[in-house]
Amino acid sequence: MALLGVNIDHVATLRNARGGIVPDPIAAALISEANGADGITAHLREDRRHIKDADMTALKQKIGTRLNMEMANTDEMVSIAISLKPYMVTLVPERRQELTTEGGLDVIGHLKSLQENAKKLQDAGIKVSLFIDADIQQVEASKASGATIIELHTGPYCEAFGSSTQAAKLELLMKAAAHAVDLGIEVNAGHGLNYENVKPILALPGLVELNIGHSIVSEAVFSGLGPAVKRMKELIS
Repeated sequence: MALLGVNIDHVATLRNARGGIVPDPIAAALISEANGADGITAHLREDRRHIKDADMTALKQKIGTRLNMEMANTDEMVSIAISLKPYMVTLVPERRQELTTEGGLDVIGHLKSLQENAKKLQDAGIKVSLFIDADIQQVEASKASGATIIELHTGPYCEAFGSSTQAAKLELLMKAAAHAVDLGIEVNAGHGLNYENVKPILALPGLVELNIGHSIVSEAVFSGLGPAVKRMKELIS
């Protein structure tokens, strides 16, 4: 059984498409909690394309579960997080032109700054997770960074789901998760997971939490957000 973190970014995307106030991502977070979500994830991007600063403040004030703030490894975001004090931050790579996060963080290439910022965040009482590809060297670098949690990037597995390479992509995730457990690192996972491909991921060694957003929000268009969250929670339980 894994915990479910519901990512509400795309509720904000829909709101911002018209520039108004609906649908309200805060209301979405509360509905998600009422239907089994164990936490709420929101990505405050540099360009504020979906979640806004005011959304993060309101989420911190109003939700009753755990707030996971996804963010880039920048001075601006570290400062915002230290002021906001979410339960956890997940550091992710970020490019303005990407539609969504396209790959894992290069922990090896940015180890020094990640060490410095992980310490600042942890000194403020915030748990630190690194969003990484299923790569043993990146897992080891994550340990060296001082972060205590990784979130494995499940995108390549999801893209391969139903194809001849699915098993190989899943095996990479399995090995990376097992190595993280050996190093004493907590394992989360996410990106691209949906109602069809999520079950095999539950076998990851040491898996604590899945962060899922787009597929839940998409399903909510047809069934409503509450039933969409509830269905996913039942699947991973």
